[in-house]
Amino acid sequence: MTETASTPRKIYCVLSARSLPYAKACLVSLLRNACETLDLVLLTDGPNDAIQLEAALRPFALRSPHFLQIFDQGDADRRADAKLTRFPHVARFRLGHPCWRKITDPALYASDGDEVIVIDPDVYFPNRFTFEAMPQRGFLLMWQRPNCLLPEALVDEAYDAGIDVADHTDIGVCQYRAPFPFAALNHLLGILNFENHKRSMHVESVVWAALAMEFGGGYLDPDAWHCYGNTVVRRLTRRLGRSGVASLQALPFQQMKAFHAGGVAKNWLPDAEGAKLFNKPAERRELTVAREFVLYPRSKFTNKRRNRRMARKLGLYRVLGSDG
Repeated sequence: MTETASTPRKIYCVLSARSLPYAKACLVSLLRNACETLDLVLLTDGPNDAIQLEAALRPFALRSPHFLQIFDQGDADRRADAKLTRFPHVARFRLGHPCWRKITDPALYASDGDEVIVIDPDVYFPNRFTFEAMPQRGFLLMWQRPNCLLPEALVDEAYDAGIDVADHTDIGVCQYRAPFPFAALNHLLGILNFENHKRSMHVESVVWAALAMEFGGGYLDPDAWHCYGNTVVRRLTRRLGRSGVASLQALPFQQMKAFHAGGVAKNWLPDAEGAKLFNKPAERRELTVAREFVLYPRSKFTNKRRNRRMARKLGLYRVLGSDG
């Protein structure tokens, strides 16, 4: 099922006003370069956050063909009280780390049958583009290397409980069709002890990876929907003096529909715009093909944990720094 040309595509972004130093550039790039009419829904924290987002983004929305709505957490809480009464684990989960609301809260605003596209506030859209068609079932997620399935104790709990998780899943962009499977999420959260990890945003990745394996879908084309990989080589070159903008200049932006500037890379976007890195947008309106989710076997997780500990003992992280 695809949307008609006259139906605005529903885009949701969960963010705080504290994200505006980079999120403004990202959201303005969305409004500027999307070739389809969008209904952009921003879900934020308190009323003051909503006021700041309104002031920062409404002028750009008014100069575009797109729609903009902004709701604070109080509004989302009222919807949760009505929709999550049968899902107590989900209700508690959404009040944990703020990033976890990216899983729960967009679904509170969608009616059954609606398409839901969730974007992170650090996803930049460098070219004229269209979003992909909705999957027949399951979720479309971005592909990210290295994977960030953490914390290790929670991943161990998932394996011990016989829960399959997908490798390299990333929620820079996610697409699915409502209703969201709250019953399955509630069951999963009843198994995983998420209460012990409220400081870890990465719990979100474990949850998406488990839902991906249960419901299917696939990875968005990683060339078109590109995640910045903060690899050892890239971190080392920055320690040797390479700037963030120079790091971005080396990337093939002309191929991309979206760029997830995860970690430290999001802070380089305003300077990259100042350097006119994105001033010649390409046309990326063609639909791309999703790739099947890949299982993350426990043996690979065990090897990765062993490598992390060895790197820590050797002092590699002290050499490379911890910039995200």
